[in-house]
Amino acid sequence: MFLHTILAGCLLASSHVLSVTSRSNSEPLQHSPPSAHPSTIGPVTDLTIANRVIAPDGFKRSATLAGGIFPGPLIKAQKNDNFSINVVNQLQDKDMPLSTSVHWHGIQQQKTNWADGTSFITQCPISPNRSFLHQFSTTQTGTFWYHSHFSTQYCDGLRGPLVIYDPDDPHKDLYDVDDESTVLTISDWYHDPTTVLNKILGPITNNSTLINGLGRYPGGPLSPLAVINVEQGKRYRFRVLGLSCDPSYNLTIDGHIMTIIEADGVETIPETVDSLPVLPGQRYSVIVHANQPVANYWVRVLPNLGNQSFAGGLNQAILRYKGAPEEDPTSSPGPSILPFNEAKLASLMNIPAPGVPEIGKADININLVAGNVNGLFTINNVSFSSPPTPVLLQMLSGAQHPSDLLPNGSVYELPPNKVVEITLPNTGAAPGGPHPMHLHGHKFAVVRVAGNSTPNFVNPIWRDTVSMGTIGDNVTFRFVTDNVGPWFFHCHIDFHLNNGFAAVMAEARDQIPILSESIPDTWASLCPTDSPYTASHLGSFNTSILT
Repeated sequence: MFLHTILAGCLLASSHVLSVTSRSNSEPLQHSPPSAHPSTIGPVTDLTIANRVIAPDGFKRSATLAGGIFPGPLIKAQKNDNFSINVVNQLQDKDMPLSTSVHWHGIQQQKTNWADGTSFITQCPISPNRSFLHQFSTTQTGTFWYHSHFSTQYCDGLRGPLVIYDPDDPHKDLYDVDDESTVLTISDWYHDPTTVLNKILGPITNNSTLINGLGRYPGGPLSPLAVINVEQGKRYRFRVLGLSCDPSYNLTIDGHIMTIIEADGVETIPETVDSLPVLPGQRYSVIVHANQPVANYWVRVLPNLGNQSFAGGLNQAILRYKGAPEEDPTSSPGPSILPFNEAKLASLMNIPAPGVPEIGKADININLVAGNVNGLFTINNVSFSSPPTPVLLQMLSGAQHPSDLLPNGSVYELPPNKVVEITLPNTGAAPGGPHPMHLHGHKFAVVRVAGNSTPNFVNPIWRDTVSMGTIGDNVTFRFVTDNVGPWFFHCHIDFHLNNGFAAVMAEARDQIPILSESIPDTWASLCPTDSPYTASHLGSFNTSILT
């Protein structure tokens, strides 16, 4: 199993457990009232992680929450803001993991690998009644999110949106509204904690789908659904976030089309579609013109597994025009005539892929073949398991050879300033796809997308989470090793990650001294010193780096 070898003093846990509270009353209602704007916080803030009983679909359960709500509060920043987020661990529910860490998904963390928030890769977990201050800056703009990166903890609720607004957005003339009310999160929800779910061999089925933290489950009460309020004639930039742990979702809005202008924090050439597949970890900005008669319209997110029904409001939210009655829509889905095609996505800034424009001709070419043996996922025949001490700490303490880095067989050493090409042939040996593959620390050029065998080196889409597609696909992407540190590469179906679907890209080891200059003393103090293995690394780190 994807065994988190917990350092002494940390809790062994196999579930992502930070749920967030429903923003609406959980009592059954016959119709959904207008939704309030989500809670927002700035880039300089405390983010308290605590347990609370919530019922976002009408079923009460204890959850692990960021800021006491589900999804967690919107972290709202402006371009070039400095982030200073103090993650405070107040977890107490012993039926779920008590340790945690928070990852800022899509933020590249240039020269701040230590702040990436990835347990056992870039830090030790935050123990109960402890806190850790993440300080980082970025020039990135766009739609991102944050979630627990400790076991499968985020499936229990610790997940929320993060948006960096650009006052000089090159697309700003295409829309009228872009604020808290246009953030649209899609997530799965489970009535059992993941400590129970992780014991299931085989597929795990969610109980409900939540849009902006609200939904219904089969046989459950008519709980409130999320309401997205619009005014006729205005154009809205909806920021769509895939916060799912497992299902992928196909987004449609009855009577409306969508124009894609951003994918994973990268502005795109506008591309109009009437349906949009959103895999776990992926984000899009789409422009929707409220140009239909005043009424209520269904927003539908069809999952690729589980309960694939819209009966009784399942897998839906409401697009409500100003002046429409407060009632469920009676709209019908239209025919799909503008299907999504990832091969048509291109970066607005016309950014070519780095390196020689031919498959296999990068400086470093790595073929990663996914498999599964007895329920454990593998990459190149190795199932990832968490090391006894974070990979970053191993690198800081002077491990001299790639084979010195743990876990054995899962760490790929990458020299600095090289073009790396990753190929992901889908042989069908890894069940449960499509697999959304996410690389920390980078955006990458997808030179060969799922469903298309023709490479595009001229103007590919750049993103940080890409679908492996179906059997026969050979998705290929490139990036430059310009960001020192160990970066996690994994399937973003969290149950797959928990069962070993991951590897580590250990980048630019000889530039580690540059990275160490920004590491605070509190980073090392997260790691217990009563483990002989950890203590030996901390001793080397403390004497050679911090002093």
